[in-house]
Amino acid sequence: MTSTALRKAELGATGLKITRVGFGAWAIGGGGYEGGWGPQDDEDSIAAIRHALALGVNWIDTAAHYGFGHSERVIGRALAGVEPRPYVFTKGGLPEGPGRTKTRSLRRDSLLREVEGSRERLGVEAIDLYQIHWPVPDEEIEEGWSTLAELKERGVVRHIGVSNFNVRQLRRAQAIAPVETLQPPYSLIDRRIEVELLPVAEREGIGMIVYSPMASGLLSGAMTRERIAALPADDWRRHSEEFREPQLTQNLELVERLRRVAARHDTTPGAVAVAWTLRNPAVTGAIAGFRRPEQVDPIVAAANLTLDKHDIATILRRK
Repeated sequence: MTSTALRKAELGATGLKITRVGFGAWAIGGGGYEGGWGPQDDEDSIAAIRHALALGVNWIDTAAHYGFGHSERVIGRALAGVEPRPYVFTKGGLPEGPGRTKTRSLRRDSLLREVEGSRERLGVEAIDLYQIHWPVPDEEIEEGWSTLAELKERGVVRHIGVSNFNVRQLRRAQAIAPVETLQPPYSLIDRRIEVELLPVAEREGIGMIVYSPMASGLLSGAMTRERIAALPADDWRRHSEEFREPQLTQNLELVERLRRVAARHDTTPGAVAVAWTLRNPAVTGAIAGFRRPEQVDPIVAAANLTLDKHDIATILRRK
């Protein structure tokens, strides 16, 4: 990738100006737990983070759940002594249970413990953006969101947001305190948020960062049937319907259309997939996961990639 400055955008009303592509740190949490990505080399993770920062990426998104703190610890190591520091966003609500199993709690005491653990692992006084990871248990949403509002008032976190909320759940939180950001899944394969959530975010000026814009690597251009068959046993994607038939054939056909568009722009299918999500005016930034430094350049290029009508028609198989 060239040294061209990455495009940035205002994240809602937070005052944060973020690069349109951010570093997603789910996979660097490694494997050995439900939702894991299989074995991961920490030195590769650190090198990938530092390379992304060198290219201009100015935010990292993680969660306490990713490796039950391991992703946050790796980020803390990678950022030790780094100036200027990128923004670091993390999430709570899925504390570790017995035998590296996840539990779900939005209770105040649980979230307070989680946020302190995240601050310690990340090595920060205040977390730039703290998010409820999932709106579960549903009956605890109000207590959880009130706790995040309290944390912001105390200065423990600078901004607060929610992940995986629908509009009804968003309204319940907004009745307590403003929701500054939303983080839903969004990709060419998963377009559910286009019906309600995207229009609401755009109309109300809520910052939106989307995750899995490459459908967990499926649209990266590097995923093949052989690679999928060889995924480690503790990689959650082995059990995903999108990585199995009959969806797999359709998804790989989509990748070939992305490849044709990528050839026009001298880029990669993955960058085109990410850029497709960024074309929506409600989307501020997209989270792209990286496990090694060589994966960064081809995808971060999406921050500066503009797709035209011909490109969109090719991707969506329109005449």
